Amino acid sequence: MILAGDIGGTKTVIALFECGDDRLERRRDATFPSRDHASLEEILTRFLDAGPATIDAACFGVAGAVVGGQARTTNLPWTLDEAALARAVGARRVKLLNDLEAAAYGMLELRNDERARLNAGADGGARGNAAVIAAGTGLGEAVLFWDGERHHAVASEGGHASFAARTDEEIALLRFLQAELGQHVSTERVLSGPGLYNIYRFVRERGSAREPDWLAAQFMRGDPGAAVGRAGLEGHDPACAQALQLFAAIYGAEAGNLALQCVAVGGVFIGGGIAPKILPALQSGRFMEAFTDKGRFSGMLEGLEVSVALDPQTPLRGAARIASQL
Repeated sequence: MILAGDIGGTKTVIALFECGDDRLERRRDATFPSRDHASLEEILTRFLDAGPATIDAACFGVAGAVVGGQARTTNLPWTLDEAALARAVGARRVKLLNDLEAAAYGMLELRNDERARLNAGADGGARGNAAVIAAGTGLGEAVLFWDGERHHAVASEGGHASFAARTDEEIALLRFLQAELGQHVSTERVLSGPGLYNIYRFVRERGSAREPDWLAAQFMRGDPGAAVGRAGLEGHDPACAQALQLFAAIYGAEAGNLALQCVAVGGVFIGGGIAPKILPALQSGRFMEAFTDKGRFSGMLEGLEVSVALDPQTPLRGAARIASQL
């Protein structure tokens, strides 16, 4: 029996799998609001109390850098330690992965019907490095390095690198955020749920239309970024629609940057919770137009397969696969 987890700033998903004959059978899973709990150990105790099991190994993908078997979550006040987690679940082997590492391994598990292609690519079966980018509560980036026989996930904190504005509109967005955040504006400040709301605020400030009361009420009740996405897709508010299109363009440009940085001839995977929810906006053309706008390397980018992972538990599947190999 193995335990796997996807630890995010908004929610934590834990699942129990039975491993045999190179197959993983999910036995039970549960989702917990991350901020309602003081630690991952508290969540794991609740999960296992609901259905005790003898755990052989566990792997958890966590939003943050993992160094020496320890991690401090980026968007939560948690400190994680492999040894402490092993004691909490009674397992001999526990491994922490960066959440995009787990997501990257999960991408290799996806079936064709669990992906939506934004670009077919010149050779969908090409072997080589692949890129993974995922906007959600934050922005994660990873590389799947191809060693000639199989892929190895390489974590990064690329979401915290500087936002690279390309157009006059994006330069104005950068200056708008610099006035609030200082000189360094990370890409995560525009490519994430909070980032989509930041773009909306920028668009609204530049326009003359008043924010409708129904939209302001949605911002007060829940996730502002999600509200912007819904209103933009449904065409209920012009500022939301404009913000969503700008978000799609910035997403494409950053995905293209990552593809160039690792020569992603094996394809580009779009993960995270936002992409499936705004899929029509990503398919509208703005994403791929920005993705391929790379000067002398535009031709190479046009030949890459680009797809959106539709299974929200892709990182969990990746963590489970690694746990089964411990």
